[in-house]
Amino acid sequence: MNNPHLHALDAAVSTLADAAGQLAIYNAGTGTPLLLIHSVNAVASAAEVRPLFEYYRASRSVYALDLPGYGLSTRADRPYTVRVMTDAIVKVARWVQTRHGGAPVDAVAVSLSSEFLARASVENPGLFKSLTLVSPTGFRSGQNLQEAPEQNRYMAGFDKFLRGPGWGGFLFRQLTRPGVIRYFLERTWGAKTIDETLWAYNCISARQPNAELAPLAFLSGILFSTDIHNIYRQVTLPTLVIHGTRGDFTNYKMLSIVSSQPNWQVQVLQTGAMPYFEVPQAYFALQDKFLGDVPA
Repeated sequence: MNNPHLHALDAAVSTLADAAGQLAIYNAGTGTPLLLIHSVNAVASAAEVRPLFEYYRASRSVYALDLPGYGLSTRADRPYTVRVMTDAIVKVARWVQTRHGGAPVDAVAVSLSSEFLARASVENPGLFKSLTLVSPTGFRSGQNLQEAPEQNRYMAGFDKFLRGPGWGGFLFRQLTRPGVIRYFLERTWGAKTIDETLWAYNCISARQPNAELAPLAFLSGILFSTDIHNIYRQVTLPTLVIHGTRGDFTNYKMLSIVSSQPNWQVQVLQTGAMPYFEVPQAYFALQDKFLGDVPA
């Protein structure tokens, strides 16, 4: 996806060497750095953080990466694991930090990538300044995610089936038909009104070579950590959680494991899982106040 017409954001793109190719990072603006990290799903990309990118480019140096296997980053036939995703975030954050004189980086992550960002911050003290987790995973009621370090929900039998001759590609094509992409976005929004620009980009992105590889890993469960409660409890940075009340992502009962810690705060908006698309003014009021209150 090197064609500029396939870019998710109207911005310059830098690349960093990755173990299996390149990581793509959109960048714009000047000032204090802010790193944006999209979610993980069948058609994820930096297109999911477009409102954040467009808003903060006027006041900050803003960066949005495409995670390995997504968007403009290399979509290679390689393992896609929690470690691969976490290390990609660390690599990009260190690059951003170097560009800004060693200053720690504010970061925003969406959905499952919140787990990767939290892990990156725990493992790399001094790299990040604050964390914002939008609709983070790992907080559903009934979950007790305190297993041994680096364990996950990998389903080996299902993964073998997905990687059997033709099955994974067939399933991916069914999941990424335009009508199905719209259906899942409506479930994310919890409403029929979705962002049409995001839908259109997702339809294009899904038809690029090797687009199914990272999503099939996602379906196998290997990207879902079963030690994430331990990780979340170890986060010491100022951390803001923002989530909505509609759609498929509304169960955050287990936020109780961290919400009493003084560095964590939780804000709820009457939206779906990507509130910055729906109520940008309300969202940015919360985000700006949080970032403004973070100690220098």
